[in-house]
Amino acid sequence: MSIGIWQIAIVVILVVLLFGRGKISSLMGDVAKGIKSFKKGMASDTTDESEPKNISENNQDSNNKD
Repeated sequence: MSIGIWQIAIVVILVVLLFGRGKISSLMGDVAKGIKSFKKGMASDTTDESEPKNISENNQDSNNKD
């Protein structure tokens, strides 16, 4: 028993009737904003990590404390 094109069409029609086109389009707009915000956050995280960190200074500081 597989899902056919007619079953998918009926589900889509029912969803549109229940929620209305306006509600679905605003919901999809909110999803798109969330995705854009997530991508922007991921891009800013990679720029923070791209700065080189000097590990040798950290090791010298810990050696001097002992």
